[in-house]
Amino acid sequence: MLLNMDFASDEPIYMQIRNGIVTGIATGKLRDGDPLPSVRTLGADIGVNLHTVNKAYKRLQSEGFIEILRNRGAVIRAGDSEKNVVQFLEIAENSLKNIVSEAITRKVDRAIIHQIMDNIFDELGGNTQ
Repeated sequence: MLLNMDFASDEPIYMQIRNGIVTGIATGKLRDGDPLPSVRTLGADIGVNLHTVNKAYKRLQSEGFIEILRNRGAVIRAGDSEKNVVQFLEIAENSLKNIVSEAITRKVDRAIIHQIMDNIFDELGGNTQ
């Protein structure tokens, strides 16, 4: 699994792992049923504590992106993520509010923010309907 960790980032490592897996699902690199490495294996591969990976996996599980099965480990279950769409929208709105606030403060035009969102959506293969 290709995850790019930025150890100098302010973003916690467990969130970088979480976000990398979600991006893999969004881009189709990870599909329902695909197994994820064990927490020990992934931790060793990217050079982080297994508890950090476990925290990322638990978050992904609670958000409906993965299922953790006894004796089989973690597998992608992206279809379950639709169950938590309301929770996601609340979190996303708060995050976007911070971004838009800063854009307004810096006098960034609304159209530029919209274009950036559209570009990211297209890059990740999102459905624009």
